[in-house]
Amino acid sequence: MSKINTKVTDSVNFFQGNKPSELTAKFGSPLYVYNERILRERCRELKHLVDYKNFIVNYSAKANSNLAFLEIVNEEGLYVDAMSPGEIYVELKAGFKPEQIFYISNNVSKEEMQYAIDHNILISVDSLAQLEQYGQINPGGKVAIRFNSGVGAGHHEKVVTGGKKTKFAVNPEYIPEVREILKKYDLKLVGINQHIGSLFMEGDKYIEGVKAILEIVKQFDDLEFVDLGGGFGIPYEKLNDQPRLDLKDLGTKLNKVMEDFAKEYGKEITFKIEPGRYISAECCVLLGTVHAVKQNNVHKFAGTDIGFNVLQRPVMYDSHHDIEVYNDSDETEEITVVGNICESGDILAKDRMLPVINIGDTIGLLDAGAYGYSMASNYNNRLRPAEVLIRENGEAVLIRERDELEDLTRHMISLKK
Repeated sequence: MSKINTKVTDSVNFFQGNKPSELTAKFGSPLYVYNERILRERCRELKHLVDYKNFIVNYSAKANSNLAFLEIVNEEGLYVDAMSPGEIYVELKAGFKPEQIFYISNNVSKEEMQYAIDHNILISVDSLAQLEQYGQINPGGKVAIRFNSGVGAGHHEKVVTGGKKTKFAVNPEYIPEVREILKKYDLKLVGINQHIGSLFMEGDKYIEGVKAILEIVKQFDDLEFVDLGGGFGIPYEKLNDQPRLDLKDLGTKLNKVMEDFAKEYGKEITFKIEPGRYISAECCVLLGTVHAVKQNNVHKFAGTDIGFNVLQRPVMYDSHHDIEVYNDSDETEEITVVGNICESGDILAKDRMLPVINIGDTIGLLDAGAYGYSMASNYNNRLRPAEVLIRENGEAVLIRERDELEDLTRHMISLKK
């Protein structure tokens, strides 16, 4: 079946002979389905982004922290970021060494910092208060600092993490106070990092942010690395032929900036990037089942089992996900696709032109591998879905079990003795 219904997954042979309806029949619906080959391709694309010698790709695990997923990323030679002790724990389980993990903390407790210190993992702090706290519990230690270069970018105001309206990072006017705290606790500043935001599709804004952070880096001698951040976007509107981020052009420009800076700085300092979405999003299709089709006044609705407890991005960020319908329909209609949560905002796609949908059809939300399962919840006491990986040989294997009803009360304590 090669038609508008499935043109995106057909074009990349996503399912590799597996039928979506058979996958949901075997593993349950809804269902997160990943393609190993595509995941590895995305890792390699960014690993070879530049020719600069001392270049490291740190995968941002908050996008997708499944154990098997991280094991593949590790096999591809990438390093990894962490945002919590929980991510550190899973990353170590996945085979990453402590020196391959970078803990980018934000407003964390002493206990969280101590967890990273005890596991020999480098910490980045992003405020004077957090630098002071780190110095108190680990005097004489190595540390990195997240600075705000003043440049922000992103697909939604909630994911812009640089500029004037962000909670993140240390503004450069506080560099004198930074130096005082470093001296007070005999801390060695080994790295500077930034992140301007998520999902840019034009490389020039990223290059602007890189140049801005390097102006801050110049004010510190003998650093070991600079982490330039992530935010590399992917085309979510493939059915409308949205162009891809031009990695070749971005890589060429980025390579020149790195080479020029290294010469000026006097050493081949290590440069890192921290992509999450670019690596994880496109290797995943979220499958679901249609359980109702109805007309309410002027709007037609397809009701599915993909509530925002399963995929939160549309309700949180008004995010677009292309939808494929796995049937033989040759006709299209305008329809709104919704989930099964008791909220009017539980909308996956509003007034979308799609193949005619029938009760019992399997649908697929494309590019669901970033901030999909990692943001899933048990809201409405719904069960979180299973995750399945299509191996390079085409075999579909379970990499996370579907929740069971007993899981809902596993950590609850009854008052009835």
